[in-house]
Amino acid sequence: MPTGQLKVLTKAFALAIVRLVDELPNRRAGWVIGDQLMRSGTSVGANYRSACRARSRRDFIAKMGIVEEEADESDYWMELAVDAGLLTVQRVEQLRDDAQHIVAMTVLSIRRAREGPRSAPHATRRTLNLPGRN
Repeated sequence: MPTGQLKVLTKAFALAIVRLVDELPNRRAGWVIGDQLMRSGTSVGANYRSACRARSRRDFIAKMGIVEEEADESDYWMELAVDAGLLTVQRVEQLRDDAQHIVAMTVLSIRRAREGPRSAPHATRRTLNLPGRN
């Protein structure tokens, strides 16, 4: 998936999470789970945008690892909200699918970044034409 599409998807995911959290019951369990879900769900898009501005392959992989963790954590909090009777399975079904889809795409991006061509060490990038060398 192109970078722009994943940016749109992760932002839409964050907005859907914001709306979902507003539906949680106004009691302690709803507050605690809602707070955790709001943090992880909105973090997915923010961290993906940060990964798009990574300074190196290593930085990209690290930031995409955070995206993976936050999307998986969001899925966990939605699962817990259903198990606690705070939300219905039907209400979170599409969002949980989106979270799992984001995790899968992120894992694939990380794998491709790790397997990609390595850049040559700085010293071997340029050959100098020094006297006495051919």
